[in-house]
Amino acid sequence: MKQKTRAVCCGNVKMGAGAPISVQSMTNTYTGDVEKTVAQVKALEKAGCDIVRLAVNDAPAAAAVRAVKDAVTVPLVADIHFDHRLAIASMENGIDKIRFNPGNIGSEAKVKELVSCAKAHHVPIRIGVNAGSLDKNLLARYGGPTPEALAESALSHVRILEHAGFYDIVISAKISSVQETVETYRILHNACDYPLHVGVTEAGGGEMARIKSAIGIGALLLDGIGDTLRVSLTGDPVQEVEAGRMILRVLGLRREGVEVISCPTCGRCKNIEAHGALAERVAKEFKQTGPYLKAAVMGCAVNGPGEAREADIGIAFGRTNAVVFKRGEQAFSGDLPEITERFLEEMRIMLQEKEK
Repeated sequence: MKQKTRAVCCGNVKMGAGAPISVQSMTNTYTGDVEKTVAQVKALEKAGCDIVRLAVNDAPAAAAVRAVKDAVTVPLVADIHFDHRLAIASMENGIDKIRFNPGNIGSEAKVKELVSCAKAHHVPIRIGVNAGSLDKNLLARYGGPTPEALAESALSHVRILEHAGFYDIVISAKISSVQETVETYRILHNACDYPLHVGVTEAGGGEMARIKSAIGIGALLLDGIGDTLRVSLTGDPVQEVEAGRMILRVLGLRREGVEVISCPTCGRCKNIEAHGALAERVAKEFKQTGPYLKAAVMGCAVNGPGEAREADIGIAFGRTNAVVFKRGEQAFSGDLPEITERFLEEMRIMLQEKEK
């Protein structure tokens, strides 16, 4: 059971206090290029991203925030490093949230100036600490960027905000090690009730990166830790959104799109080619967003009928024929490949009914 954290809102997206876990990503365009940035934000929106972060690393980028904000509907976060004035300019231009690393902003006075502006504009702040930019005193004390060092760094900067009377805070503490990521967030979860932004940073690209992210984020979410997430992948940020939503679907934290249950096939399967072709076709043809539908594509008569009955719609293969079940009852049967086409058409009809 997820322990409730306090509520923090980024635009119209609520984090914490039992709200659904939101999926975030970050543009890799230059924010000062409004046309390219808007196009990428809209692509992320279309993929189902809940919150999008923009790098604001100079004055033109901060000035562009207003134009980007006016062109999209998803809440936007300004990612700030080194210059607190860029955070202030972003807030004055309508940004929904600020993410900054206090370790590279400079003096506490600059942080307090940033906080004062955030209070005036009702903009939440994510304290984001990274293993690569920890204070050298912490590194010396702990012998490196350990989970304890990361958590202490984050909490020490939270206290600066609290001393300024600011509590609209989200925390992230990123390190590329899966195990250390999980340990760090467990420490933070036990130490405070602020919403936590979870993810395995610098995971890389390809299958290994997705596995690292799924294990790290999944382990935390299964423990009830985490209120918003980002899957950090090299390349097109849209893939981050797709991976994040998939993690939530696999964990049962989001029920959307078509969930395909398909057996791995074995010697009992009498028509491996037909089974594999249909499973692949279902996965490709039907969207991962929209109404939820559970579809089972099973290869034999041992587990097939039982799994098919548990799904909204399911098919169990024989050698040259198949049986289709709908909502737990046998609906029809017939010879291949006609029965597979009818199965697909029934899926389309069921989804259309759910969309009404």
